[in-house]
Amino acid sequence: QYSFKEVFGTLVVQKELFDVVAKPLVEDLIRGKNGLLFTYGVTGSGKTHTMTGSPGDGGLLPRCLDMIFNSIGPFQAKRFVFKLDDKNGVDVQSEVDALLERQRREALPVPKTPSGKRHIDPEFADMITVQDHCKVEEVDEDNVYSVFVSYIEIYNNYIYDLLEEAPFEPIKPKWNNCNTPVRNGDLIPPQSKMLREDQNHNMYVTGCTEVEVKSTEEAFEVFWRGQKKRRIANTQLNRESSRSHSVFIIKLAQAPLDADGDNVLQDKEQITLSQLSLVDLAGSERTNRTKAEGNRLREAGNINQSLMTLRTCIEVLRENQLYGTNKMVPYRDSKLTHLFKNYFDGEGKVRMIVCVNPKAEDYEESLQVMRFAEMTQEVEVARPVDRPLCGLTPGRRFRNQAFREELARKLELRGGPLGGETEEQSVAEMLLQNFPPLPSCELLDIDDDQTLPKLIEALEQRHKTRQMLSEEFAKNVLAFKTMLQEFDSSVLSKEHYIQGKLSEKEKTIAGQRTELERLEKKIKTLEYKIEILEKTATIYEEDKRNLQQELESKSQKLQRQASDKRRLEARLQGMVAETTMKWEKECERRVAAKQLEMQNKLWVKDEKLKQLKAIVTEPRAEKPERPSRERDRERPLPRSVSPPAMPNAPPVRLRHRRSRSAGERWVDHKPPSNVPTETVMQPHVPHAITVATASEKALAKCDKYMLTHQELASDGEIETKLIKGDVFKTRGGGQAVQFTDIETLKQESPTGRKRRSSPSHPDPLEDAADSEWTDVETRCSVAVEMRAGSALGPGYQHHAQPK
Repeated sequence: QYSFKEVFGTLVVQKELFDVVAKPLVEDLIRGKNGLLFTYGVTGSGKTHTMTGSPGDGGLLPRCLDMIFNSIGPFQAKRFVFKLDDKNGVDVQSEVDALLERQRREALPVPKTPSGKRHIDPEFADMITVQDHCKVEEVDEDNVYSVFVSYIEIYNNYIYDLLEEAPFEPIKPKWNNCNTPVRNGDLIPPQSKMLREDQNHNMYVTGCTEVEVKSTEEAFEVFWRGQKKRRIANTQLNRESSRSHSVFIIKLAQAPLDADGDNVLQDKEQITLSQLSLVDLAGSERTNRTKAEGNRLREAGNINQSLMTLRTCIEVLRENQLYGTNKMVPYRDSKLTHLFKNYFDGEGKVRMIVCVNPKAEDYEESLQVMRFAEMTQEVEVARPVDRPLCGLTPGRRFRNQAFREELARKLELRGGPLGGETEEQSVAEMLLQNFPPLPSCELLDIDDDQTLPKLIEALEQRHKTRQMLSEEFAKNVLAFKTMLQEFDSSVLSKEHYIQGKLSEKEKTIAGQRTELERLEKKIKTLEYKIEILEKTATIYEEDKRNLQQELESKSQKLQRQASDKRRLEARLQGMVAETTMKWEKECERRVAAKQLEMQNKLWVKDEKLKQLKAIVTEPRAEKPERPSRERDRERPLPRSVSPPAMPNAPPVRLRHRRSRSAGERWVDHKPPSNVPTETVMQPHVPHAITVATASEKALAKCDKYMLTHQELASDGEIETKLIKGDVFKTRGGGQAVQFTDIETLKQESPTGRKRRSSPSHPDPLEDAADSEWTDVETRCSVAVEMRAGSALGPGYQHHAQPK
């Protein structure tokens, strides 16, 4: 993707293109500023068509000419009032000198300058027929204008004048490329022109033909005459491919009128010479696609080399402006860039039209063209031009015309001399009336002696009066001359004073300009530093943004780790509490089992001692009566202290806590392996969600949790435990349970296991059975076993197994 100031589609008309691109350049030309317009693109993309146009639809060049002459038409000077010199300057001549120059040119036997009244060549008549009548507003009406055109081409890096008329030399033989003489009357091959630099450091072509034109038709006829000489060739890409860069230069000379508004002010310093250059570049091309050979190949190489130099100059200018550097721009590497170096240095406005061909074969070349053209937009070269100040009253042309019209009107009304002449006659008559009257000069008699003396006396008086008037007039002339000398001296002193002031002002202005240049350089340096600082700040901001993102990610990671740590701590606390409770119960069970074991051992020893005592004290015939187990239990044991508990068993902490199930939502977790007990007291929690397996969905709806756990007590009965806890929401969005309380439901027999009492005369078999039953080892070998996970309650799997 490439971005430009304006993009025109394939259906755009020439007028729209002219209004956007070329019209501002013409307005600047008439206001005294220079302009340069390029057409740039691949071969066959329509550059020449854009510049010249087609029949019925003129291009940019005829429209520019038409707009110029529409704007300055009534204010054009007569031919040769402005005269171009050979050093890219312009002189102004008086009306008389211009008339003599016209007469001399008409007398020369050279082809006359095309006249606007001549018949228009039908070959280009349709191209210059523009119906828009576009003109520049606010043209300075107190100036006179003249237009000069020239047409050159740059071919193989040589400059040729397309308007030059090759002279005929019938005596001197001509030589062709084969170094053999040709017949007389043929034209001499055109000579290349040199580039020079004028006193204002502007580049110009020496010896270039510059024609003064007075109309659009006349100017375009000159262009068409040169266009026929332009070098074109047939290539694989274009049937009429331009093999050279053509430059059509329009120079506009303008100077102010004098104070009377009649003639041009004869001051060379007041002449403004502006220039508009319309450049039709040759197309960039690849020789492997054009199948160029020989001269065509050399032409293509020179074309591409000049375009490459143009691109290099633009790149260096862009780099100097962006980074404040002062690299040398290689203008001299090509005649094209050397000719227009003043434009790139800021002496005018530059516009470029990029022509793009949508052919797929031109894809790579079009990309290169657009990349270069987009880059040129970043180069600012326009700079204001200081126009000379004439200091004359504006509007003097029309005031002079109005005065002439009024004078002619008065003459026509009176039909005789004006009042000024009448006054002059009346003054002369008054002077004649002051002389004494002449007597009658008629001689009627030959002896008349009075008439002549009277006449002589009157003439003498008149002579005396005339001498008096002459003396008085001489005195007045002398006095007036003295006054004029005094006035001249005062004017001269004032001029010296004004010149001193002007020199002071000029010195001040020069100092201010120097200061401005220094400040501009300082501004450029500061802008370069600011740009560097902005880039550095951008880099630092990017680093800061990256560090902030890294910090946020690490803080989020730390938060997740902290939440995981808290969740793990809660889980470990629950596991520790559960393990502690489990081991406390295990210790209690083991202590109780150890105590029961010790009591059984003591009871067995007591039994053995009793039996031994009975054997010793009683006669052998009598069988000792076996004491009943009930009485043994009622009789206190012969020991005073019960066996101590295990030294390492921790004390059991009993927690009595009131149930808070009312008004709270519970999860009642009853595993499917639990055995139903037919007890009167049953756990009942209202509004509880009963589940067989704990799930996150059920926990999310409740804030309390209860697990029903069954295990076998030491006495063989089923012990039901209700393990309760609180439900918490975790940071990760899950649920966690912290156990807080355990309630136990236990079933016991009120009488315990009963022994059968032995009769006074027992049966031997019964005695054996009784002895076997009363035998401690035998009795203790009967145990109750319940397998884990069994659905049966206690009593269903009772069986005796000898130890």
